[in-house]
Amino acid sequence: MTDTEKVEEKIENLSLEDKKDEVAEKPAETPANATTDDGKKKKKKKNKKKAKKIDLSEQTEPPTIPVTRFYQKFPAGEIMDYGEDNLWRTTDEEKRYLDRMKDDNLNDLRRAAEVHRQVRNYAHKYIKPGLRMIDICETIENACRNLLDAKDNDLSSGLAFPCGCSLNNCAAHYTPNAGDETVLQYDDVCKIDFGTQINGQIIDCAFTVHFNPTYDNLINAVKDATNTGVKAAGIDVRLTDVGEAIQEVMESYEVEINGKTYPVKPIRNLSGHSLGTYRIHNSKSVPIVKNGDNTKMEENEHFAIETFGSTGKGYVHDDMECSHYMRNENHVSLRLAKAKSLLNTINRNFGTLAFCKRYLDRLGETKYTMALNHLVENGLVDPYPPLCDIHGSYTAQFEHTIVLRPACKEVISRGEDY
Repeated sequence: MTDTEKVEEKIENLSLEDKKDEVAEKPAETPANATTDDGKKKKKKKNKKKAKKIDLSEQTEPPTIPVTRFYQKFPAGEIMDYGEDNLWRTTDEEKRYLDRMKDDNLNDLRRAAEVHRQVRNYAHKYIKPGLRMIDICETIENACRNLLDAKDNDLSSGLAFPCGCSLNNCAAHYTPNAGDETVLQYDDVCKIDFGTQINGQIIDCAFTVHFNPTYDNLINAVKDATNTGVKAAGIDVRLTDVGEAIQEVMESYEVEINGKTYPVKPIRNLSGHSLGTYRIHNSKSVPIVKNGDNTKMEENEHFAIETFGSTGKGYVHDDMECSHYMRNENHVSLRLAKAKSLLNTINRNFGTLAFCKRYLDRLGETKYTMALNHLVENGLVDPYPPLCDIHGSYTAQFEHTIVLRPACKEVISRGEDY
C-alpha cells in the first residue's frame, strides 16, 4: 500500500467532524535521480501552490456560510427501527439494498435538514420579546437562503414556504405582510414554522416559542404528541392509528392559566401530511385524532408529522388578512396583462411551492394586488389565510419530517433541540 493510499484510508475512517479539522497530507515526492523503465530520468514534479484553507469549523452568527462548505455527504437524522410487525425490514438484505438506491434523494433531504437545524438553532437564541414579527421571519428566511446558497429564478434550492410565526389563538398560516408592525410580547405563544428544499425534496419542521412558564404544559403536550406520532408512523400503519396515538397523549395534559385549568385539545381539523417533490401537501393527511381513515402509510413515502394543541375549542377557522398563496395545476387563459406577468414570476420563482406577498415585494413586483386577486378568482392560485381558534385561547405546534425507508424510519429533521 502506497503512502497516499494509507492517507486516503485514514481520512475515509474519520468522522465528519474529524474531516473538518484534517490537514491535507502532502503527497510523496519523486526522488530527483529516479528513472523510468526505458532508463530515462523522471522529471521532478513541482509542488503546486496550495489554496488558502478557510476555517469552517464553526458556523457564523447569524448563519451565513452555505452548508455545502461543511459537508459533501450530509449526516443522517434519527434512525428508528420499525415496530415488531415490521422488524424484519431492519435486517432484510434486499430492503437494505433498496435503501441504498435512494441515496441521492436522501442526501438532498439531509442537506435541507442541516440548513433547518442550523437556522433554528440560531433562531432559538435570537427570538425574544420586543422584536417585530416581520424581522423574525425575514431573519430566518434570509439565513435559510444563505445556507442553501439559493438564487432567484432557480428552484433547485430554496425556501419551501414562507416562515410562519402564528401567535396565540392563531395556529397556522400567519406571516406578516409589508407594513405589519406586530411585536412579539412576553406572554405570546409563537409557532415558528418554516421549510427548506433541495431539488424539490422538502423539509417541513416547526416548533413553538414561549417565554412565560405558564404555558409549559401546553408546549410539552404538543411536543410529546408529535414524538408519539413519529414513533407510531411506519410502513403499513393505518393513518387513523397514528391519529389515535397522538390524541391519547395530547389529551392527557392540562394547563392552568390565571387560576383556571384548561384541557389541551388536539385541533381536529388540522393534520400532518405526506410530502411530494415540490409538493408541500401531497395525497395523504395524517390526522391528530382518531378519524377512521384506514389508508396505510407506504414504503419510501415522506411525511410531515405535525400536531397542534389548543386551550380553546380545538377547531380553527379562516381569520385575518391572507398572506400565504400557492400555485395549483389549473390552466386558464388570462386577459389581464399584469396577471400574466405575475403568473410568470410565480412560475419561475416558486413553481408549485407556497409564497407570500413579501416574496413578491422582494422580487420587485409592485401594484400586484389586482393581478393576484385575478389569479385567485380564476383558480390559478389558491389563498391560505391564517387559521385561528377562538380569541383568548392559546395554541402550540411541533412538527418533524420523516422518511419511511425500506429498512428503517429516518426522522430527517431531528436535532438536539427537539
